[in-house]
Amino acid sequence: MKQLCVLLVEDNPGDQRLVKEALRENDLQCELHIAEDGVQALQFLRREGKYQDAPRPDLILLDLNLPKISGREVLGELKAEEGLKSIPVVVMTTSQADEDISKVYGLNGNCFVTKPVDLDEFLHLIDVIGTFWFSVARLPSGGRP
Repeated sequence: MKQLCVLLVEDNPGDQRLVKEALRENDLQCELHIAEDGVQALQFLRREGKYQDAPRPDLILLDLNLPKISGREVLGELKAEEGLKSIPVVVMTTSQADEDISKVYGLNGNCFVTKPVDLDEFLHLIDVIGTFWFSVARLPSGGRP
């Protein structure tokens, strides 16, 4: 089975480290790439500039509150592009606002989760996401069942 490729779109270095640690702690084997803002995320996904050899991610973990281009805009643009719209997107944010939840699903986001403040809960969240997307769900790019 091929190793899954995950694009983490997150501007907070602490949250980047937490996701890396949670993946390692939960033994979720994946190729992790990080985009620190919405512009980098879209360049990575479109294979533009320094990202021309970027792999197509099997899963995107997307923060909503990003510099330059917001996560909402990134989600809207990638779900509007034929070659990108089938990539599952899990929105991970601090927001609990009904408006944000509705907007994400209205833009065809696949999942909306609020980042827990507690470290153990955060590790558990990544484990649940990994178990579902890496083991249960069937991914469109040929990822493992």
